[in-house]
Amino acid sequence: MKLDALVIGAHPDDAEISVGGTILRMIDAGRTVGVLDLTRGEMGTRGTAEDRDRETQRASELLGLHYRGNVGLPDGRVEANVEAREAVARILRETQPDFVLAHHEHDLHPDHSACGRIAKEAWYLSGLKRLAELDGGPPAKRPARLAHFMGHIAFEPTVVVDVDAVWERKLEVIRAYTSQIQAAAPDDRGEHFLFGADILQRAETKARFFGEKIGVRYGEPLWQEGPLATTDPTR
Repeated sequence: MKLDALVIGAHPDDAEISVGGTILRMIDAGRTVGVLDLTRGEMGTRGTAEDRDRETQRASELLGLHYRGNVGLPDGRVEANVEAREAVARILRETQPDFVLAHHEHDLHPDHSACGRIAKEAWYLSGLKRLAELDGGPPAKRPARLAHFMGHIAFEPTVVVDVDAVWERKLEVIRAYTSQIQAAAPDDRGEHFLFGADILQRAETKARFFGEKIGVRYGEPLWQEGPLATTDPTR
């Protein structure tokens, strides 16, 4: 399948929480969009791998994705090694996205950091002719653009996507991951384990902050190395 964009996340729900609005905006604009999860999220404190599988399927349906894949790396133990980056490079050659969006390498969760590095290295490797020939799959093709989304650590974005029009739909998609946002025990208040905030609240706080920077209610921050091209500097 030829995709316009592929979002790469360490765990099921990472793409939805961080850039669910961006995904919806691209699909609404007629783009073919996919999500590639590196793990099944089986090490999560709440829910099981089977729960996450069902929730991922529902979230994919709500987003209207054209592709959803999983590399099958071990949750909590993701490493940016040769095997991982070549597996992702193979998927990039198979799906041929023009735009790749992945975690930023600077993140508190080691899986997120590793995912950002794997995506960057796979992006480069996907364009190597001889590696593609050795792999025996599709020919080499490197996506035109690679950008990163924000996780636990803030950065100064190079672009903020206006997601006002799809905000409520994004929340519906996140709520598909019931096991991750609902309390699992009497002493569990449904909070995020690192910062003690509800996942939906954290998503809104971030979106409101960056939305204000571009004069809208909700925005999703992205970072791309190097300048962004434009044909109209007044817009």
